[in-house]
Amino acid sequence: DAIMNKDNAVSPKEVEKAIRDYETFINEKLKVDLFNTLQARDKIYEEIAQYLELKNKILMIQKREAPSLKTMLNLGSDFYVQAKIPDVSKVIVNVGLGFHVEFSLPEALTFITTKEAHLTKRSEILTQQAADIKANIKLVYHGIAELINLPIG
Repeated sequence: DAIMNKDNAVSPKEVEKAIRDYETFINEKLKVDLFNTLQARDKIYEEIAQYLELKNKILMIQKREAPSLKTMLNLGSDFYVQAKIPDVSKVIVNVGLGFHVEFSLPEALTFITTKEAHLTKRSEILTQQAADIKANIKLVYHGIAELINLPIG
């Protein structure tokens, strides 16, 4: 309270302590929250990219109109093997929470469109949260600048 009262001069120690407290709040709370929010958003972007890749592959399969498919399958660490898919009329899709569902190709496309819209909305919410956190960081820095300009007595 004494720090914010401009009628009275404050001690340099009070100002220094308030500045340290604000800097700690920025570094230990706001910047951590910003990092976590951006990480969550990036994870959603990766998930959207995976669904779009699946959508493109389904559209390619539908366009080919072939009953089977030969492809290269990545087993990990860029180690590929040749694979043959005997029936491309159905696809198994990770629908979230560890569940996988077998869909026909049109059903999978419908699901992907819905899931993509949901994920996009979630990413927009996280983008707004990140912007809010950035604004709060600027606000606290402004508060620190105000403290620096207080009359010290």
